[in-house]
Amino acid sequence: MGESHRPDRGGSPPLPAAASAYLATLSGPEQRNTQRAYRSTLRALTAAFAPPGTHFPLTGLDDEENVERLTTWFAHQWSGRAAATFNRHLDALRSAVTFWMDQGWLTADPTRRLRRRGRAPGRTRALSVADIEALLELDAPLRERTLWTMLYETAARAVEVLGLDIEDLDRRDRRARVTRRGSAVDVIVWQTRTARLLSKLLAGRSKGPVFLTERRARVPLAAGDLDPVSGRARLSYRRAEEIFNELTKPLARPDITAPAELAAAPGWTLHDLRNSALTHAAENGAHTGTLLAYSGHASVAGLARYTRVSSDALTRWQERRDPHRRA
Repeated sequence: MGESHRPDRGGSPPLPAAASAYLATLSGPEQRNTQRAYRSTLRALTAAFAPPGTHFPLTGLDDEENVERLTTWFAHQWSGRAAATFNRHLDALRSAVTFWMDQGWLTADPTRRLRRRGRAPGRTRALSVADIEALLELDAPLRERTLWTMLYETAARAVEVLGLDIEDLDRRDRRARVTRRGSAVDVIVWQTRTARLLSKLLAGRSKGPVFLTERRARVPLAAGDLDPVSGRARLSYRRAEEIFNELTKPLARPDITAPAELAAAPGWTLHDLRNSALTHAAENGAHTGTLLAYSGHASVAGLARYTRVSSDALTRWQERRDPHRRA
């Protein structure tokens, strides 16, 4: 896929060159894992449609016959895998197709007959207390450790915390005003570990976003999303999620040791920190009113999915109330 081919007379390159052109757009350091994962999908596509010694112009994917062939090939390749794996490969292919259509190399989406697969409802998304402690003790950059700790201690959504400015923080009382879903203004409260990390993270700064990118912004942004001194931008949810997934995946997937397989496997998400915080609070006896304030939900119905206690907590509860257990 690293070959370079000239476009056909119609302006469309061969499939291997088109795949390479798309992957070249994922050249930023923050896109390293995305490029690696998407490359595996496009390699499989190239092997199926343009094996060595053959010539397959990208425009061939506009033909109905090849649309049917691609649909059948994709389903055979990944329909037996987990929904997350199936969807990841489909997302990779569709991202490349969007780029190719933007270049004028394709006129329609050849993946249009494929549908993303729904995931089975998960009832055990909360991480264990031991897992939380392990990830908060990881040798990660200060920014990441502060963000992860704050998300767990406040049970806030990642977008709410990433939207905080230094001026929003009441560091003495360890709380801040955030904008919840529906534009509701609410208060989040954190504990000692977050307070200590914030002091280190914000040393010497008094204005601007709490969580910043590593470098100066390369595109024009609103003044409110920039640090007025360094010119660095507010950290995006997408980038924060990528870093979290990359740094915590060895903890999340200890069953996988091969680097390529580990990179492609689904891991924990930032939302798992919120889920875990609410579940652990429920397990520790927090009543409904406290949980509603902690989560920012307007109703008990919205809260219910986060407060299903773990099997370990259910076991402890049963042991405490077992009248025939040994003392």
